[in-house]
Amino acid sequence: MTTTLPGKILIVDDDMDVLRAARLLLKRHFEQVDFERNPQKIPYMVTNFDYDVILLDMNFTRDLSSGKEGFEWLDRILDIKPQSTVVLFTAYGDVEMAVRAIKAGATDFVLKPWENDKLLATMQAAFNKHRAATQKEKPAPADGQLITGNSSAMQQVMDTAQRVAGTDANILILGENGTGKDMLARHIHQLSLRSKAPFVSVDLGAISETLFESELFGHVKGAFTDAREDRTGRFEEAAGGTIFLDEIGNISLPFQAKLLTVLQNRSVTRVGSNKAVPVDVRLICATNRNIQQMAAQHLFRQDLLYRINTIEIFLPPLRERTEDILPLAEHFLQVYRDKYRRPVSSLHESLVQELQQYDWPGNIRELQHAIERAVILSQGKSLMPKDVFVKSPAREQEMDTGYNLEEMERNIITQAMKKCNGNITEAARELGLSRAALYRRLEKYNL
Repeated sequence: MTTTLPGKILIVDDDMDVLRAARLLLKRHFEQVDFERNPQKIPYMVTNFDYDVILLDMNFTRDLSSGKEGFEWLDRILDIKPQSTVVLFTAYGDVEMAVRAIKAGATDFVLKPWENDKLLATMQAAFNKHRAATQKEKPAPADGQLITGNSSAMQQVMDTAQRVAGTDANILILGENGTGKDMLARHIHQLSLRSKAPFVSVDLGAISETLFESELFGHVKGAFTDAREDRTGRFEEAAGGTIFLDEIGNISLPFQAKLLTVLQNRSVTRVGSNKAVPVDVRLICATNRNIQQMAAQHLFRQDLLYRINTIEIFLPPLRERTEDILPLAEHFLQVYRDKYRRPVSSLHESLVQELQQYDWPGNIRELQHAIERAVILSQGKSLMPKDVFVKSPAREQEMDTGYNLEEMERNIITQAMKKCNGNITEAARELGLSRAALYRRLEKYNL
């Protein structure tokens, strides 16, 4: 009797025959197997669905035998969700490419045409590895724990959230990247009367214009070439609950008009259909852009802005609420100490001072990554400044003669890459950067 694992698998390949064959095999062994021909949909699917394993082709339309696209999409996946487990497969492979794939962050590598037993064993091993890693992680704290603080600015934010949560007023959350806009949206949903209904998050910056209507409003079978079955859009998925539209300042004027129509009529019409479907959702939007200025410059519709910002909440950057830095750092210390089973238990006095003096341009997200990296690398029971703020010998030599920031950054990145034996994922994690950000710096300094 075949044992079905409770896993969610995503297969991405532009060959429909390959997709059908792989899905037919894996469907007998895994609870859910999704497939996708268009790699441009990868960011959306990875952002909005929790897959245990992603089986990713390495060659699509460009450079059919180089594997370049596969490595590019692997980077995108791991940038969006660093904990993703990805297995690469291709008809053009060799030992060197397999080594590159593992070094770039893939879990394994399979050649086409595959042997069924080999592919199945590889996917099961990847699934077991992913589940073992995720089960070690403790449940995430309530979102409110990460966004609250002692500062008067955050007390005011939390007070406003508490007062408006019980209403159905549309909310617009403003703030820089990394300030916790998504966490605040979830917190408001948890406090609302809709808390038992779905919370559906949509990153509008990750959806291409060709897929905008289909993803948000759904489509019917036959609406376009790849529409092989009816599909529910994100608004319908959020029925009775909350839909969170992140990066709303990124959508074009034509799609702003379509979104406005949905909000005015409280209904969606799936692509390829003439039937309007009523939707009952609570709308929360967010952006890091100056949306009022965009409206003044006719880059964002004023009437849509009126619709989405019945209540406007501004999340201040971390540098403007220094009294919240220490509680957040201590919280992250506890989380990652338990997660990685490290002996570290406190922040040294000298580190506390430096934490509060640093500007934190990446806000809470940067602080979180910095503490996580420091906990992983820590040797003692107390975190020191050198554990959190990575310094290079060049920096020490320049203390009396001024700073060469680019040279400092180059040296730090070089040291991290050497320490991690060229592994991009590990080096990015140690530096507190995303993989994409590290790649940009490697290219900048020709490393």
